[in-house]
Amino acid sequence: MKIALIAHDKKKNDMIKLAKKYCNVLSRHELYATGTTGTLVMGETGLKINRMKSGPLGGDQQIGSMIANSELDLVIFLRDPLTAQPHEPDVSALLRLCDVTNIPLATNISSSEIMLNALGREEIICRKELDEK
Repeated sequence: MKIALIAHDKKKNDMIKLAKKYCNVLSRHELYATGTTGTLVMGETGLKINRMKSGPLGGDQQIGSMIANSELDLVIFLRDPLTAQPHEPDVSALLRLCDVTNIPLATNISSSEIMLNALGREEIICRKELDEK
């Protein structure tokens, strides 16, 4: 399964904690992340992560392109809803793409843990497998 990890600045520590806690689950999948988030998570967990550009520099759009091209199966995007983001249109577009393409999207720790626990129990399947059924 291909999973994207994205975190706004004030949520990066939460992403690191989440990745450490679910390292055994995440390590069995192909991971993608925006630049800084990917670097931090790799440094703290040793997970192999394909890094895009930083979110404000186009990383959100790169992930969005992967979603639009059916190249991702799950997105974990720890958003900071209390801080204005200079690239908010990119963030909104990414969230909309997940909804349009029916890609599971977690935007906070609780929903992320639900998805990662389900993934660990193999209750979430790749979109390709779903399309074949």
